[in-house]
Amino acid sequence: MSSSTKVAEARPKAGQETAYRRARIAELPGGAFLEGRWETTEMTVEVRDPEDGVLLGTVCSSSPQDVRRAVAFIHRHLMEDDWALRDRREALERAAALLADQGLRFAEIIAAESSKTITEAEREVRRCIETLRLSAAASSELAGETLGFDDSMAGANKIGWFNRKPVGIIAAITPFNDPLNLVAHKLGPALIGGNGVVLKPSGRTPLTGLAFIQLLLEAGVPVGRLAAIVSGPGVSEAIVTDPQVDLISFTGGPKTADRIAAAAGAKKILSELGGNNATIICADAEPAKAAEAVVAGAFGVAGQNCLSVQRVYVHISLFDEIVDRVVTGTRALRVGAKFDRTTDIGPLITEAEARRVEEWVEEAKAAGATVRVGGQRRGAFYQPTVLTDVPADARVIHEEVFGPVVSILPFIQISDAIHAANDSEYGLQAGVFTESIDLALAIADKLHVGAVVINETSDVRIDSMPFGGFKKSGVGREGVKHAVREMTEPKSTIIKLAEPAARWQQLTATSERNAS
Repeated sequence: MSSSTKVAEARPKAGQETAYRRARIAELPGGAFLEGRWETTEMTVEVRDPEDGVLLGTVCSSSPQDVRRAVAFIHRHLMEDDWALRDRREALERAAALLADQGLRFAEIIAAESSKTITEAEREVRRCIETLRLSAAASSELAGETLGFDDSMAGANKIGWFNRKPVGIIAAITPFNDPLNLVAHKLGPALIGGNGVVLKPSGRTPLTGLAFIQLLLEAGVPVGRLAAIVSGPGVSEAIVTDPQVDLISFTGGPKTADRIAAAAGAKKILSELGGNNATIICADAEPAKAAEAVVAGAFGVAGQNCLSVQRVYVHISLFDEIVDRVVTGTRALRVGAKFDRTTDIGPLITEAEARRVEEWVEEAKAAGATVRVGGQRRGAFYQPTVLTDVPADARVIHEEVFGPVVSILPFIQISDAIHAANDSEYGLQAGVFTESIDLALAIADKLHVGAVVINETSDVRIDSMPFGGFKKSGVGREGVKHAVREMTEPKSTIIKLAEPAARWQQLTATSERNAS
């Protein structure tokens, strides 16, 4: 039976949903995990459904001392306990299988505490299964290679090789918008690399991360390799400044990343910091396909996606048609309850975020922008919104909206579209629609972003690809095998041999002794 079938059959009757959601969340054994055990005291941090404010559960309020205890426990186990590569691979393979079996439970937790509809949550679970499988398969990235010393003056009479060793303890700090798969993109590579991990999931969506820790332990990950701490005064600073934390992997905003880098000092930091993604639609593009992709790419997860389509540059010859098609497609989207399978778009993560998006759109309108569809808020819900005539200095153009808003602008010369697309502090991904492969490659070469998707929008991530961007979009790359390389270091072993003549004499003498 498919996961979607199970979800459809398991839906509660009207009036039972609040109790149903709470019962599913109540399966969690605690509100933090450290020193090899679940914490059930200080369960004072509330987790509520952003759709209606229903209390889903509570998690622990922790302290800097808890962080120090958690890190010290992992450090001691890294020093004392070996966890063989084969055992690491098998644990991640079991985790993928367990997640496939528990997919319904995880999808419901994701949908309950986040902005995702149940359909979007199910899709995230499927992606996480793939991420775990890729992490297990990335064991091959640790083999290293032989070092070539022959063509070096200093390499005479030496042989050597390197393989990859864990950096040590990794702090994994994750956001609310993909509360399962983005956790897996940090923990999977870290664990296959032999590291220990302290997870700090978003305080808005911590239940998914805690459930994932529970699943990894069930799959055979040693308790000495994992900790999870959600919230509490001074907790974040304690995690990033702990001297025994060797690497910080953070997904979030540039301002927070700046504070982390300033506080952490001289340690390795990987950061994925969002995007303000553009799509260019050329004169020879197929309008229906391009418009359909723009609607899908702009409004998934209510636009709360670092890959979301925010700016669309359309050749003047197609501009009116593309706008009409995008507006028609946007009007067809249904905003509503997350567990209703007819819903396309759920709420933003908080009403405050919906108010912020509303404010940005009102500012753009006051500056001359035209709202073609949407532009209305109800609580945490914001209608998917299409803007035209947007001034270049509007925040919806030059900052990351992180909400269901897309701006469509015309161009005449390709060079102008490329310049406008690059005119951003971010450089994550971009899309290009054209029937000419030569034109597509020429545009791709000029776009200053981490990935260019041809005949699709920016909203494409394959979990095996190197993922990250230029400029303020981040430092380093995720994508499983690429993250494994970032989370391990090459360790060389070099052997000094005797001079060739001496080795030959030794070999001859040994042979003569054996003959006698």
